[in-house]
Amino acid sequence: MQGEMGYPSALSAPRWGFQDVFLSGKPIRINRDLGCYVMENILFKVAFPAEFHAQTAAEAAIELAPQIANRIDDIAQIKIFTQESAIRIIDKKGPLHNPADRDHCLQYIVAVALLHGSLDSEHYEDKAASDPRIDELRNKMIVAEDPRFTKDYLDPQLRSIGNRIQIIFKDGTSTTPVEVEFPIGHRRRRDQAKPLLIKKFKENALCRFSNEKIEKILALWADATALANTRVSTWMDMLAGDQ
Repeated sequence: MQGEMGYPSALSAPRWGFQDVFLSGKPIRINRDLGCYVMENILFKVAFPAEFHAQTAAEAAIELAPQIANRIDDIAQIKIFTQESAIRIIDKKGPLHNPADRDHCLQYIVAVALLHGSLDSEHYEDKAASDPRIDELRNKMIVAEDPRFTKDYLDPQLRSIGNRIQIIFKDGTSTTPVEVEFPIGHRRRRDQAKPLLIKKFKENALCRFSNEKIEKILALWADATALANTRVSTWMDMLAGDQ
């Protein structure tokens, strides 16, 4: 854009170029034109402190929580239908040893969300994890792949991260299945995510910035034209912590 010639052989230079080093001399092939796909499809983790493949499961469980609040002991089975990647990454049975283990366990996340109707970082600590009801519910869970969720997860036009949960009771009755395809931080739910994202920024920025500075930054973000015309050095100065 500014006339800089760049480095035209970074990919193709013999021996040391990217193609020779990493691709055995084969040329790079891209599936789509270079553009802003990655930026437009950024996932913001704003709803729940949980591994992303479980975000929609947590939301579905929280929706179900009021229906089972007085029937925890009557639960016979909890069915979770998810994507293949979730089964591969966060389907865990047996002991969970620390918060990092727990927030990467689909069953733990669903159990806590069902029991409390909420999910926050404190739910992963040892005190909360000592609740025996969590493992009781985990032991009643069946996790299975829904091929449609897997297909839509891999579809570059959708990139959904779907989960569906249904509770079966001992008397044979059941809840209506609750399905959530896109987490709140997904591009298809940007309007829902923005207030939560701003709230998350404010809470964390207060560790470093004054309220006045936070409001100044948010005002700039809200004005796309002003932001585009702001020098990078000025922008970075704004992000420097208060002295």
